[in-house]
Amino acid sequence: MQLARAIHFDESDMNVFAIPARTGEWAISGGFEFSNWSEADLVGKQRQAFANGWLGIETFGRVTFVAVTRIEAAELEVLTERLARHFVEVYGAPSLEAARPVAAEELAQMADLCAEHAPNTVLTVWRDLTDAGVREQYRFIEAAEAGIDQFAIHGQLED
Repeated sequence: MQLARAIHFDESDMNVFAIPARTGEWAISGGFEFSNWSEADLVGKQRQAFANGWLGIETFGRVTFVAVTRIEAAELEVLTERLARHFVEVYGAPSLEAARPVAAEELAQMADLCAEHAPNTVLTVWRDLTDAGVREQYRFIEAAEAGIDQFAIHGQLED
């Protein structure tokens, strides 16, 4: 099974998100956070999080880019529990038992999104607020195969 981890190409996420995700933490879309938002909520760093932030499942911070990678079943169980706990503590889910299936579904949706892509494929998300709610669109940037000539130093060694 595959999921996605937060990656950073530069330090910009540290400046544009109120809480930036940590490099390497597992991430999901996290669009549920915006389900009750209106245009009035889309200001400042919250606007940036809404527009193109993935949700890290350790810090519950946001990140612009994620990369597809393999996840083990035991790791997925830990993430499900962590996300379920977040639903109880932050969103008022009535219990962990009630929150676990919802957390598992969020993770399954992300796994489905990652399933058809090769490891190291970079994903971005773009959100729009419509009359019907939040609309998400995704972009996939396939990892390029690196040729040996990109790393080899050509020339002669001197004796």
